[in-house]
Amino acid sequence: MEKKLYRVTENKQLCGVCGGFAEYFKLDPTLVRVGWAIVSLFAGAGVLAYIVCALIVPEKPKEIGNDI
Repeated sequence: MEKKLYRVTENKQLCGVCGGFAEYFKLDPTLVRVGWAIVSLFAGAGVLAYIVCALIVPEKPKEIGNDI
């Protein structure tokens, strides 16, 4: 089965972007959220990247389910 990046609908804090990245890379969602926050604080582009991902990355269909 081909891996696809989705925003998750369950276990999300804002829009499900970090949860989707965590599921895609098989990581703990909390680690991804902390990493994204650190990048946002130091690099500054993390907030903009999150907004772009929230708009572009499709939401995970209900029939696929969550693997986190």
